Amino acid sequence: MQDTIHRQMTIEQILGMFPNKAQKLSQEITNAGLHCVGCHAATWETLEAGMYGHGKKDEEIERLLSRLNKLLKEPDSDPDTITLTKKAAEKFIQFAKEDGKEGWAIRFGDRMGGCSGFEYILDFSDKAEADDEIFESEGIKIHVNKGSAKRLRGAEIDYVDGLTAGFKITNRNARSSCGCGHSHNY
Repeated sequence: MQDTIHRQMTIEQILGMFPNKAQKLSQEITNAGLHCVGCHAATWETLEAGMYGHGKKDEEIERLLSRLNKLLKEPDSDPDTITLTKKAAEKFIQFAKEDGKEGWAIRFGDRMGGCSGFEYILDFSDKAEADDEIFESEGIKIHVNKGSAKRLRGAEIDYVDGLTAGFKITNRNARSSCGCGHSHNY
């Protein structure tokens, strides 16, 4: 199996060859300006054709390829737990301190909503409920209702900066998501 992404690969090939990384790869491709909803970028186009079609230059294509191939080298999240990236943990601790909730856990879940079926919930949790599973990552407890745990197991919670700054969830169990990226389905 090929272990690098090159400019002549179609977006469909890229996402299909690396299913455990597809959400992150898709986000990186979208961040580079290839929005598959409402424009001319298509999954059957090569990465190069899509980038050129959006007015991108060779340097931008090479930077995107570098970021995509760097993502491939990152270890997959553990399918049996829920993990926080170091950056997400730092941001959570910062927000908890600002809200006077130091030492609290994260309440992580999903609920019916959005245009694709489910949306994620992230909140503070002062104590686990009787029907919670408790995970721990980066020294932070994560409380998850047992009814949602099966769908959320294997998810990674990250924090990204930029215009759309915030917590971002990568969930290997999500099979589709809406164009705006705010909801998903299993």
